[in-house]
Amino acid sequence: MNAPATVGFQPAVQVVDLHKSFDDVHALRGIGFEVGRGTVLGILGPNGAGKTTLVDVLCTLTQPDSGSAVVAGHDIVDNPAGVRESISMTGQYAALDETLGGRDNLIFFGRMLGLRRRAAQARADELLELFELTYAAKRPVYAYSGGMRRRLDIACGLLVEPSVVFLDEPTTGLDPRSRQAVWSLVEALKAEGITTLLTTQYLEEADRLSDNIIVLDRGQVVAEGSADALKQKVGGTYCAAVLVDDGRTGELCTLLARELGPEHRVGVAGPTTVTMTAPDGVDTMAEVIGIARAAGIGLADLGLRNPSLDDVFLTLTGDIPAADSDR
Repeated sequence: MNAPATVGFQPAVQVVDLHKSFDDVHALRGIGFEVGRGTVLGILGPNGAGKTTLVDVLCTLTQPDSGSAVVAGHDIVDNPAGVRESISMTGQYAALDETLGGRDNLIFFGRMLGLRRRAAQARADELLELFELTYAAKRPVYAYSGGMRRRLDIACGLLVEPSVVFLDEPTTGLDPRSRQAVWSLVEALKAEGITTLLTTQYLEEADRLSDNIIVLDRGQVVAEGSADALKQKVGGTYCAAVLVDDGRTGELCTLLARELGPEHRVGVAGPTTVTMTAPDGVDTMAEVIGIARAAGIGLADLGLRNPSLDDVFLTLTGDIPAADSDR
């Protein structure tokens, strides 16, 4: 699937028909998309969807079997060195020296990337201020909180001011306050005109941060678009019925499917919850009440809600993503 060309659209990443297999496991099956410069692309998918393999290929950590991709103007096969000079990649776990302070970590990585000492020191101070870590510049990393480590890890990836940043589940394991801090950093990257590709297990994270989202399943792009556009794919407003007795959830699901018809897409969303599309809004709710009452099924709660990215996943892949080390 390729993003349609638009007037003024300048891609930072172009992917065409990428394939990658590991023995008999087909991790990527003809993936294609484009990412505009200075935008955030959310990459979502259940376990084994191919997210990690896609990032590894685009970062030149592994070569594709076929297809092509251009990252920051460099072909990933013909010019992998150019790609590496233009990108930053941050994984799920911070690769930092625990015994060094935050500033010394930044200076060390800056020197490793070819910066002269004074340039590395100046860039370290600039990033510490940007990421609000100046107060902890000399503190050893082992004394940092999880959120501070992640911010410092991302800062290390920005020492040479990359054109494209890959963030692989950057908020995994962080508390809500630390996650909010990382979200602010992603928004700051966008403000600086840096393109970001974000894989995440948190659907609200993709909803908030992404300009565009691709949903992967079994090595293919099964959906692409903005969060709002993807939500529209699941059929508009939903009705959720919460039962008093979880032993009758399946019974109510069967009754609703029979009485309301296939256009309502009835399904079980939890031990005590049945959901269905509600094209008629409150009238659908009234029908649900009548059907449940006639069958003697007690309802603890009933309401209308707008679709979420969770609904997109359930509809498109039958699964909700979780933390993993998937190919």
